[in-house]
Amino acid sequence: MTDAIGVAVIGAGWMGHVHARAYARLAHHYPDLSAHFELITVADVTPGPLADAVQRYGFAGTTTTWQDVLDDPRVHAVSVTAPNFLHREIGVAVAQAGKHLWIEKPVGLGVDDARAVADAVAGAGVQSAVGFNYRNAPAVAAARELIAQGKIGTITHARIWLFSDYAAHPDGALSWRFELARGGHGVLGDLASHGVDLARFLLGEITELSADSAVFLPERARPTGATTGHTRSVGGEYGPVENEDYVGCLLRFTSGARGVLEASRVSVAEQNSYGFEIHGTAGALVWDFRRMGELGVSQGTTFQDQSISTVYVGPEHGEYAAFQPGSGISMGYDDLKVIEAYNFLRSIIEHRPYGPTVDDAVHSAVALEAMIRSARDRTWVSVP
Repeated sequence: MTDAIGVAVIGAGWMGHVHARAYARLAHHYPDLSAHFELITVADVTPGPLADAVQRYGFAGTTTTWQDVLDDPRVHAVSVTAPNFLHREIGVAVAQAGKHLWIEKPVGLGVDDARAVADAVAGAGVQSAVGFNYRNAPAVAAARELIAQGKIGTITHARIWLFSDYAAHPDGALSWRFELARGGHGVLGDLASHGVDLARFLLGEITELSADSAVFLPERARPTGATTGHTRSVGGEYGPVENEDYVGCLLRFTSGARGVLEASRVSVAEQNSYGFEIHGTAGALVWDFRRMGELGVSQGTTFQDQSISTVYVGPEHGEYAAFQPGSGISMGYDDLKVIEAYNFLRSIIEHRPYGPTVDDAVHSAVALEAMIRSARDRTWVSVP
């Protein structure tokens, strides 16, 4: 592709800013891409954030109607960062308009929504990317390579956790995130979807699972005005929380390995505590998102009393070299989204997928639906 890729962002909330920043920073970390794209327009129903996005990131224009993006011949690729209940409508429309799609997880409210978007992408022959950003961490890439090389033996069992406190305050407003019709299945779509993707990326396909879920704060006050982020509300009429605060799940993989996945949005004293422990017959790997540049590695033939060492990832791991010249220099969350933007535009230029696509979102949604059935029926459920 010789012409510049015209880019639009639909949704100017926090995640819309994350996507816009990622595009804006590509010239710093991947300068060869800088001549291959331009920021055309940003869409949001609220005019205020639009002017801010133009000033910060240099979009050429704005619109309060997302359909305008699809009618703009200058736009070739679209980021969709709108709320979950809009993912299907917008995602399908973007693909059917012949525009490449970078969409945030979980891609709709469930399997049907994710499949509809995936089918539209396949039917239109466009490229797609999905916001499973934690697999972009260089330490996660290093872990995947060590597993593939057999450096810790045959994988026996793993634990993946995603704990946060963003909904722990009892005065947290009853926003769309807590409604089935607009938010989908709570912590399942928000955090457990990432856990499923990490599990599949590192350990292979899940065949069966057994899950339990709970709502620990069953009522919240309805907001008395517009909400952004995780707004608190006092004095509003109380309504029911319709989706899960917590999920715990046992996993079985095609390899025979076993796993445990836990996710919570109401974990007091936990702020974005995400990570994994993976054990094999000859070693183990440990990663904590809050210490993103460190990977705990144990390997050898000692077995009993075998020690674990901290490896500081460096230019030889994943996309680290695009950000820092030497090991041990910290990267951050936004860097993972820059990598995501790079993979998205690279897939358009080279006509082949890089990184997670909407097909991965479908796999995640299938597993999440199995968790819902398992928790409801209190039984093991196969994952097709």
